[in-house]
Amino acid sequence: MAVPKSKVSKQRRNKRRSSVWKLETPNTTTCPKCGAFRLPHRMCKSCLTYNGHEMGKAQAEAAK
Repeated sequence: MAVPKSKVSKQRRNKRRSSVWKLETPNTTTCPKCGAFRLPHRMCKSCLTYNGHEMGKAQAEAAK
């Protein structure tokens, strides 16, 4: 039968059992142009803008 080599302290045991270490959900911001929710430092999926520049139109023209 497996036996622990040394005692695990209460503090160490409780640290392991705590849920503080779990990741939180990412914060969302609103797009200044259309008001849709988006992740920070990412392009808005609804109006295809980032930092005041329209990204979607340039990609569509490049594809043609």
